[in-house]
Amino acid sequence: MAKINPGFLNLEENYLFIEIGRKIREYTEANPDKAIIRMGIGDVTLPLAPVCVGAMKQAAEEMGVKETFRGYEDSGRGYAFLREAVAGYYKSFGADVNVDEIFISDGAKSDSGNITDIFADDNIVMVSDPAYPVYVDSNIMNNKRVIYADANEATGFSPVVPDGVKADIIYLCSPNNPTGAAFTREQLKAWVDYAAANNAIIIYDAAYEAFISDAELPRSIFCIEGARNCAIEIASLSKTAGFTGTRLGYTVVPKQLEFNDGSNVLKIWARRQGSKFNGVSYIIQRGAEAVFTPEGQRQTRESIGYYMENAQIMSETFSELGIPYTGGTNSPYIWFKCNMPSWDFFDLLLSEKQVVGTPGSGFGKNGEGWFRLTAFNTRKNTIEAMKRVKELLSE
Repeated sequence: MAKINPGFLNLEENYLFIEIGRKIREYTEANPDKAIIRMGIGDVTLPLAPVCVGAMKQAAEEMGVKETFRGYEDSGRGYAFLREAVAGYYKSFGADVNVDEIFISDGAKSDSGNITDIFADDNIVMVSDPAYPVYVDSNIMNNKRVIYADANEATGFSPVVPDGVKADIIYLCSPNNPTGAAFTREQLKAWVDYAAANNAIIIYDAAYEAFISDAELPRSIFCIEGARNCAIEIASLSKTAGFTGTRLGYTVVPKQLEFNDGSNVLKIWARRQGSKFNGVSYIIQRGAEAVFTPEGQRQTRESIGYYMENAQIMSETFSELGIPYTGGTNSPYIWFKCNMPSWDFFDLLLSEKQVVGTPGSGFGKNGEGWFRLTAFNTRKNTIEAMKRVKELLSE
């Protein structure tokens, strides 16, 4: 009889957001008359930008004409028109990325989880705590040893380079999910220097880079000197352009990046993707291309601005209450101190005020006693949710 991959036996029983979904279903079934405001999962609520919808419609029409019909995309990396648009976008904020270093994917979550396939199981993987659960789960599934870099209230929830600890692979995210903290150039340079000193590779999740408004903060790890020798960057249009329902992301692997035996990382990742990834549809890639046009940037920036106004409303609530929090600036997340076990606060907020958030302990031990709310909702719901949160925390 076939044997199970033992890594799966070392996982928590339920994935964080599946557990949240289960609790919501149970509450809704027991309380069908109670309307819930969902601020837990970071799903967007505004529609796709009209310029993207138009591009997708045009692409769909092309698929119905023999002369313009597209079948399998033959490069395995995404169409050149989209990779060129992404490379141009990077240049707009000072990061030099080559078209041939860009791989189009179905989202940052997939590539964050799949990138571990190309690394040996005996690599030591460092993840910040708290962190997006996919970084941990995907490496446990592949039987890798995971260690943690502490990020807590004392560090502003940005992970600090540890002394005397060696790792081979390092997962970083900025602006951070869940805490909303964003690296300064100096902080990120310290991690690049650490990776260089330890012959390590950084997996850098830049899914929320478009929410950075502070021009002094880096939008990409490739804005940092030396990063091209030690980093892979993963990004997404899910939050930037509302592609949560259409799915598209991209990963950048510098040409000079190597494994310890001299093997080229880009070539190995291309081989993995060629065998195990079936690509993103032509229609969606045309829609994504439209994001990077001047009109696409204008329209998507309007949506980002809307969500950041929600974040400002949320920030003002916690400032007024005098409750410690991070995020809300340069990030669509608010990470606040709930002063009780975070799953208990989840249950209390749901049962008493019908608001859903995300318990901090689901992101790691340093998340206990903290709670995440997202700004991805309507203005009306955001204002109402903050009213309810304020009532609960003032009682």
